[in-house]
Amino acid sequence: MAGCNTDCVEKPIARGFEILGRFVGRHHWWFFILPMLISAGLGGGFYFLADREANGIEEMFTPMDGPAKDERRVVKEYFPQNDSDFSRLRLYTEGTFASLIIVTPSANILTNPAFTKIIAMDREVKAIEVGTFNFSNLCVQKGDVCVSNSIFDIVKTPNVTTIDYPYHGNIFIASEIGGVKLKTGSTEIESAKAIRLFYFLKEDNQTVNTMWLQKFIETASTMQKEEDMTISYFTSISRDEEFEKSSDSIIPLFSLTYALAITFSIISCIRLDCVRNKVWVATFGVLSAGMAVLSSFGLLLYCGMPFAMTVATAPFLILGIGVDDMFIMISCWQQTQVHDNVEDRVAATYKEAAVSITITTLTDALAFYIGLLTPFGSVQSFCMYTGTAVLFCYLYNITFFGAFLALNGRREKSNRHWLTCMKVSEPEENSEKYNICSVGGAYDHETGKEEPMPVNNFFKTYYGPFLTNNWTKGFVILLYAVYLGSSIYGCLQIQEGIDLKNLAADSSYVGSYYDNEDEFFSEYGPNVMVVVTDSAFKYWDESARNILDSCLQNFEGLPMVSQNRTISWLNEYLTFGKMTHLNLSEENTFKSNLSAFLERSDFIQDVNFTDNTIYASRVFIQTVNVSTAVDEKNMLNELRETASDCSVKLVVYHPAFIYFDQYAVIVSNTIQNIVVATLAMLVISLLLIPNPICSLWVTFAIASVIVGVAGFMAFWDVNLDSVSMINLVICIGFSVDFSAHISYAFVSSDKGTANEKAIDAVYHLGYPIIQGAVSTILGVVALSAAESYIFRTFFKIMFLVILFGAVHGIVFIPVFLSFFGICSAKVGDEEDAGDNPQDNTYQLKQKMNDNTVCENNF
Repeated sequence: MAGCNTDCVEKPIARGFEILGRFVGRHHWWFFILPMLISAGLGGGFYFLADREANGIEEMFTPMDGPAKDERRVVKEYFPQNDSDFSRLRLYTEGTFASLIIVTPSANILTNPAFTKIIAMDREVKAIEVGTFNFSNLCVQKGDVCVSNSIFDIVKTPNVTTIDYPYHGNIFIASEIGGVKLKTGSTEIESAKAIRLFYFLKEDNQTVNTMWLQKFIETASTMQKEEDMTISYFTSISRDEEFEKSSDSIIPLFSLTYALAITFSIISCIRLDCVRNKVWVATFGVLSAGMAVLSSFGLLLYCGMPFAMTVATAPFLILGIGVDDMFIMISCWQQTQVHDNVEDRVAATYKEAAVSITITTLTDALAFYIGLLTPFGSVQSFCMYTGTAVLFCYLYNITFFGAFLALNGRREKSNRHWLTCMKVSEPEENSEKYNICSVGGAYDHETGKEEPMPVNNFFKTYYGPFLTNNWTKGFVILLYAVYLGSSIYGCLQIQEGIDLKNLAADSSYVGSYYDNEDEFFSEYGPNVMVVVTDSAFKYWDESARNILDSCLQNFEGLPMVSQNRTISWLNEYLTFGKMTHLNLSEENTFKSNLSAFLERSDFIQDVNFTDNTIYASRVFIQTVNVSTAVDEKNMLNELRETASDCSVKLVVYHPAFIYFDQYAVIVSNTIQNIVVATLAMLVISLLLIPNPICSLWVTFAIASVIVGVAGFMAFWDVNLDSVSMINLVICIGFSVDFSAHISYAFVSSDKGTANEKAIDAVYHLGYPIIQGAVSTILGVVALSAAESYIFRTFFKIMFLVILFGAVHGIVFIPVFLSFFGICSAKVGDEEDAGDNPQDNTYQLKQKMNDNTVCENNF
């Protein structure tokens, strides 16, 4: 041969596995017991599960190296929080707080009866005690007095009080009064539907704070719902706590999933023959997958790997993958000679299963480990645990499961009943073959192998010819055009980012709070800090101030920033200078009077003035109409672009930016992972498939499935976020599983025409692909009943991945390959054919004799 084809890869692997199979068959008890002992030992790592749980939303669902975290460090360095002089506007974190939203959807909440009830609720909250601590001990203070809600200071008599909106004097009340209707042509409130109350706590005793907040949740949940008045509540610990609780909703589903997997495996492997029945083989195949999860998770828990809640979906997926490998092993076993020694049958099974299982494991594990490139902790944790579980699944399949296959083979060799292990009679050649009670051990006397499943003949006799019919091909092309067009349209509609309320269970109180917040308090967005970080900036210089003013005007010119609402210490200081006839354009005068001004005003926390140097200062701009993920993304990008365009060193920041940062990286990181993984899969397919043109077909199938999954995500109300990113990476591995093997079967076929090759490929692969697809979907279908968005999303995308992957494998790819005769033979074979076509035909036939049906199995 002029070149080296996949024989250079396949044959050494197959030969090595043949030796391993014979060794496992000979020493089956060791390989059966040792994996169980190893699994039990590694399972001890679950002792550390509570310590390894990482359910912090910021830690797991925001980019590890997000710009907002650097911006927060800058703000924290220059403007440390001061509990004794509290200002919610100036927090660089969300703070420690509790909140109530009281809504009267069909009435005006600014009435005496409504306010009387609200005041009673406020008193009930402030009366909460934890041991010797009450709210007055824990609250943040200003002037030695607990910081109150501004609405109580403004509204003395609701019916006669005039309230301006969104600012009442210098007080921004839009965050406390919602659902506002203004009087015509005025800023005066005519009516409102919602009031929001905040209760901030000092940061010095988080243990007591957490206890008080938990007591607040209990109290708020039992507050009497007044007529025509609803109450929703939230705390600074609610997101993380409810996120952690949402994982509890899937624990009951594990038993359901394993019951489905065992049932499907048994049904798929059941035989009417009481000796050839594979019931116990299927059961131990599922057990092997369970041991893989136990071992891999335990090992990583021992090693200190963070355990994110997204990892809880991994066992469902691993179960499907493990069952797929089991089907391959069983299929290969059935192709061996029934009268051979058990060691020889196991060796033959391993030899033929080597390429399929190794390639499947390699592609799946690689797809997961490539996911480690993402900056999201939840994705990294999931990919590390799942990728390692895939490797353990592979390890236990070729040790533990192979050993049980040998044990089961010895039972079959002695013609014993699958349940009672009693010896039964073999059926005579022309007699009735199946008697589940007393006669068993039937086989094909012509081939010496177990008899094939009837469903395989369906693909050869009916489905294959139907698929290669010209009219069917035309319909398939039309169907693919509709699929691709719909997918591309869906990709253009997809939304980015994860809604924080979706991290809690559906029944959580968090959801109703977020809903009320969106409905009544979304008109005004975050009050964003604009920080001047240039310590050399000359605030007293008029030309420098003009440059800064120009930058601030650029901010106010943005569509999501409210004009003339900027809170600036510098403007107030200049106004103060005019009133007191100070020449603040002179450096010494500017600096000598600055400290006194800051002490008397509310701006003491806005200027870092130390050793007669202004190291940093900040002003605040008010954003508006930031209610959707798209609004948040656009706001963040435009504010940062405006800051970078300014000749003054500026940093923009708000605590919510920590969560908005996901929009900046989610698309680029998803594309990066998909490209890297696809290139890696292309290399693998080039090794697996002898014809490079057909390897490109595999890459095409991967891209096609990814586009389909991404497009139909939008139709199924799934956003592009760190959760769906996991699944898109998984998508690549599963796409290869289906498309690479169908392409390899097509290339390797010794049939004369492209249509015959396509029929041959679906004959060999149709049933295994369906088995693999159904088993994987059954592995995750229980997640569809979960109360958590994360787990339902995992099911939705995995369903799309498997559905589209299987359809490509047994519908689209065979039809497309049938159009291209160039894929009809391997490169090396074509080169040899130039010298002796007859020898080439012989080599292809010999290759097909060597490569039994199981080698082509998915």
